[in-house]
Amino acid sequence: MRDEIDGLRSMVLESSENLDGRVRRIERAFLEYEQAKRDLSGGNLRLVVSIAKKYRNRGLPFLDIIQEGNTGLMRAVDKYEYKRGYKFSTYATWWIRQAITRAIADHARTIRVPVHMIETMSKLRTIQKHLLQELGREPTVEEIALRAKMPIEETRRVMKVSRHPISLDRPVGESEDSHFGDFIEDERQSSPHEAASSELLRQRINDVLRTLTYREREILKLRYGIGDGYTYTLEEVGRIFKVTRERVRQVENKAIRKLQHPVRRQRLASFLDQEEGSDS
Repeated sequence: MRDEIDGLRSMVLESSENLDGRVRRIERAFLEYEQAKRDLSGGNLRLVVSIAKKYRNRGLPFLDIIQEGNTGLMRAVDKYEYKRGYKFSTYATWWIRQAITRAIADHARTIRVPVHMIETMSKLRTIQKHLLQELGREPTVEEIALRAKMPIEETRRVMKVSRHPISLDRPVGESEDSHFGDFIEDERQSSPHEAASSELLRQRINDVLRTLTYREREILKLRYGIGDGYTYTLEEVGRIFKVTRERVRQVENKAIRKLQHPVRRQRLASFLDQEEGSDS
């Protein structure tokens, strides 16, 4: 038996000790690879959220949109090749959008709309917007069909499916500088002084938040709408970071306790004291 083992060993030219060491190195490399993937995806969670916001009110719950975006992000992590020279965020954006648009096409409507139809709808909306700017009026279906090089009836059918509420960013008249939303009064508009003070306060808050860990900082931003004004529930934040609601609550409370430290608190208190003095 020993002779047979020695014979096999001489054939493979590798001892059991060497093989065991090689297997351990492979396992260690695999664990490092998996951790690197988690770090890369975790560092781009806000990219998913920012893209997901653009697809609200498309018939799919916001949490589901985020979940689909996370799926696209993981796909991007698996396929990313840094040697090609492009940024990961640029590469991931394409996969995130594809995952979200496919999910909307599959689930958002009572009658399922194929992915290629979603792409056609987007193309026609773009053409419609360009013609509106060129003509200074709403283009006809015939004009859109001519520009898209599509049959009129097919164009009419696709546009009927793709009806959406009017956008506040839609240009008005011949000027590209005027938008529909410009003619709606915003009673919440701040004065120049208030806007400047808000910007200074935002900078001061960001300086304080940078003293926290990445997860603490991002959870507070999501929970209190810092940056985009949209506040997220514990469940929504948990879905984004793939942790439980209770874990989100724990991290949030820990971060708040850190912010209550005298040194950090003084950075904001000094600013607020200055504002009160200027108002008196």
